Amino acid sequence: MEPVTRQADNNQGLYEIAFGLAVFTVLYNILEGLVSVWLGYKDESLALFGFGTDSFVEVISGLGIAHMVFRMKHNMEARYSGFEKTALRITGVSFMILTAGLSLSGIYNLITGHRPESTFWGVVISLISILIMTLLIVWKRRTGQKLNSQAILADAECTKVCVYMSVILLISSAVYEFTGFTYIDSLGTLGLAWISFREGRECFEKAKNNGECIYC
Repeated sequence: MEPVTRQADNNQGLYEIAFGLAVFTVLYNILEGLVSVWLGYKDESLALFGFGTDSFVEVISGLGIAHMVFRMKHNMEARYSGFEKTALRITGVSFMILTAGLSLSGIYNLITGHRPESTFWGVVISLISILIMTLLIVWKRRTGQKLNSQAILADAECTKVCVYMSVILLISSAVYEFTGFTYIDSLGTLGLAWISFREGRECFEKAKNNGECIYC
C-alpha cells in the first residue's frame, strides 16, 4: 500500500502546483491588464489598450480554470461544475464584446489615420508577456503530463492564446516604433480582434460540453 500512498501524495503535490500556476496566471493577467490599459490610454496606442482589456477577459477564464483544478484534486473524473460553465459563458460574451469594440475602433482609426504617440511600452510589455507565458506553458505541460490530465494540458494550450496576442502586439508596436508606419497600430488591433472572436466562439462551444474537461 505504501507505493500507492506515495503516488497519491505525489499527485496531490502536483495538483497544488497546477492550482498555483492557475492562480499566478490570474494575478499576472490582472497586473498586465492594469498596466497595459493605462499605458495604452496614455500613449494613445489602441493595440496596447486592447491587449490590456483582453487580459481582464482572460482573468474570468482563469478563475474558472483555477476552480476546476482545485475541484479535480478531490474528484478527477468530475464533469464541469455550474461555476465553470458560467465562467466559460461570461468569458465568451466578454470576448465577443471585446471583438466588437476592437473591430470598430480599429476600423475608425484606419479611416482617420490615427497615430499613437509611442508604442515603446507595447514592445516592452509584449516581450515580458511572451517570456512569462512561455514558461507557464512549459510548466503546465510538465504538470499535466505527470498527472496524465488532459484538462491541465488543455490549460497549457489555452495559455498559447496569450502568446499569440503578445506576438501581434510586439510586431505592431515594433514596426511603428522603428518605421512610424501610420496604420500598423490599427492593423494590430484588428489582429487582436480576430483572435478574440475565435476564443469567444470556442468558449461557447466548450460550455456546451458535458463530457471531457477541456477548457477554453
